[in-house]
Amino acid sequence: MEGKKKGYAWAVSAGLNAALAAVSAKLITPQILRYGMVVLFNVTMWGCYVNSLKALSSLQATVTNFAANFLSSGLAGYFLFQEPLSFKWFAGAMLIVVGSLVLSKSSIEKKTRTD
Repeated sequence: MEGKKKGYAWAVSAGLNAALAAVSAKLITPQILRYGMVVLFNVTMWGCYVNSLKALSSLQATVTNFAANFLSSGLAGYFLFQEPLSFKWFAGAMLIVVGSLVLSKSSIEKKTRTD
């Protein structure tokens, strides 16, 4: 179970890094620094995502990564860029979180070899 917790931590970290890449692309003015930060955050995101795949199924890692990215990007837009968040956004965010929780509790059946 400890491995799964680390896997989810890596997947959430990957989603946050993906959101940070988008935020840095909007906030940083010097072009070379902007590109450097976007590349840095994306490389870090891929490293975290690969580590999450070592502990989770690809479905669980991908959905957790997406949920963290979606939520952190939306909240960053709201707090940093004063973008409005509608009721539909919150409803969608809630469905994504509930779906992620359902997937995290699901058991992955091991395939048996039939040679």
